[in-house]
Amino acid sequence: MLRPDGGARSAYSDYAAWFEGQQLAALRKKAEEADAVFRRTGITFNVYGANEAEERLIPFDIVPRIVGAKEWSKLSRGIEQRVRAINAFLHDIYHRQEIIRAGRVPEELIAKNSAFLPAMIGFTPPGRVYTHIVGIDLVRTGDDEFYVLEDNARTPSGVSYMLENRETMMNMFPELFSAIRVREVGSYPKNLRRSLEACAPKGCDGRPVVAVLTPGIYNSAYFEHAFLADQMGAELVEGHDLRIVDGRVAMRTTQGYKPIDVLYRRVDDDFLDPMTFRPESQLGVPGIMDLYRAGKITIANAPGTGIADDKAIYSYMPEIVEFYTGEKPLLANVPTWRCAEPDALKYVLANLKELVVKEVHGSGGYGMLVGPAASKAELEAFSKKLKARPGNYIAQPTLALSTVPVLTKAGLAPRHVDLRPFVLVSPNGIEITPGGLTRVALKKGSLVVNSSQGGGTKDSWVLED
Repeated sequence: MLRPDGGARSAYSDYAAWFEGQQLAALRKKAEEADAVFRRTGITFNVYGANEAEERLIPFDIVPRIVGAKEWSKLSRGIEQRVRAINAFLHDIYHRQEIIRAGRVPEELIAKNSAFLPAMIGFTPPGRVYTHIVGIDLVRTGDDEFYVLEDNARTPSGVSYMLENRETMMNMFPELFSAIRVREVGSYPKNLRRSLEACAPKGCDGRPVVAVLTPGIYNSAYFEHAFLADQMGAELVEGHDLRIVDGRVAMRTTQGYKPIDVLYRRVDDDFLDPMTFRPESQLGVPGIMDLYRAGKITIANAPGTGIADDKAIYSYMPEIVEFYTGEKPLLANVPTWRCAEPDALKYVLANLKELVVKEVHGSGGYGMLVGPAASKAELEAFSKKLKARPGNYIAQPTLALSTVPVLTKAGLAPRHVDLRPFVLVSPNGIEITPGGLTRVALKKGSLVVNSSQGGGTKDSWVLED
């Protein structure tokens, strides 16, 4: 928010001037009101661990994270380039595998990857779209320096918090939105529905029927599943609500079973079809993969996209972007050591205290080590894990993440953040919601922003030109 000389950065100038005129006690009261709104609305998430599926309120900070129009334009170009490359990569690895033939990505990284689905080989999803909804996690390390921290191409979550954060801010500080021209995000559900409808299978007759498949109320993101279904005007369904009727996937309604054209699934690949994947799954639909491959339904995101979330694949993203776009990446990757490689493992073990180590299929901040914050016992324990299963981990340097202000009892204080813009992909093009979800590490000095690890969220503002 502030330059080294204490003056406000240009994107924050209007907000800083407004903040100067506010009483701290009044702002703290507004923060309490925001918490009460979130509690009443039921904006919670589940934390898995010692208290299995413990439900918590996501902390919300009322000081917005602000991005200037010029900066956003540059970020958008980089995000679009990356998402195009991810979709091209997914099509290639399930078809001709040109990138492997060219020696740009090792064959074993694909063939031995648990996220690679043989059931998708030779099949092209409707509209040639694999990742209908993508979340790209960005971190800022300097004035004009952003890195992609990870790609979320399987089932990116958090968009409901982006929308609720904005609505809460607009209700509490309408004068700010009158004085500062902020790009809107509220049309996301409408855009999501339109984008999904554009991916309907060829045989669809009339307006496509869209449904959201949830694992149920005990899932950590159930609030979001219900919220998005409601906002899109789509049905929220569970596996037991669906069956195959006359060669179509159909959902139970009060008028009988109704065929579905597009299924926005929030169920992992393994549980999607017990006849293809896990036989014991109660969350999916028996036989849905056969109908999918027959072109009778669109599944968003496509099964098998999870390989693009793999953090070992992430380390090859600069090569992937260049291979499929013919351009140098506009957004940089964080330097990454693949622990499966002996030399990399040796380096990581020798420098564990300075590095961040993550599971290749991990998410939510679980199973990771932040070396500078770890105790000697934690470092020793993690060292044993690395030696036992080196291929399960990658390591990265500890970045000097940028900070933005949060409201504390004493006033404003800096905390580390990341940004997850949400991207919609359809045959009609790529649409990036201006802003996204800012996650903030509310503990002083912490670099872990995940809500499951004590992080909170902020409203993200992208300024109009």
